[in-house]
Amino acid sequence: MEISLKSTSFKDGEMIPTRYTCDGEDISPELAWESIPEGCQTLAIICDDPDAPMGTWVHWIIYNIPADLTGLEEGIPPDDTLPSGAKQGNNGWNRIGYGGPCPPGGTHRYFFKIYALDTELDFEPGATKSQLINAMEGHILAQGQLMGRYSRK
Repeated sequence: MEISLKSTSFKDGEMIPTRYTCDGEDISPELAWESIPEGCQTLAIICDDPDAPMGTWVHWIIYNIPADLTGLEEGIPPDDTLPSGAKQGNNGWNRIGYGGPCPPGGTHRYFFKIYALDTELDFEPGATKSQLINAMEGHILAQGQLMGRYSRK
């Protein structure tokens, strides 16, 4: 089963507006999803850049998003734990929360990947991508993605 992940900030495959990057306000884009499967307890989102010169760069990790939410508003603050109970992990800059596209050169792709999980993940804020991937193993009911591109001016 695939989750439909969309944004009013940009369409799949299109350029991400500067507002959501290191050249702008560096705030997270709005995200909305549909088709969450029955049995889903929480959701997780990973945003990363596979085109980074030193290997895949992590821009955002957020997990334990309540399954009854249908999206995230623009500009999620860099708080460890959000009012909904969702927790944020460390990005590639070793900071909690969203860090927008900031490619050193060329056009990079940024994948926002969503996962529907049959469990709540039992760890504190600040998880890394590898910790999250390991914890999700065997618990993913469905997933989806949205890809945007960005190149610096």
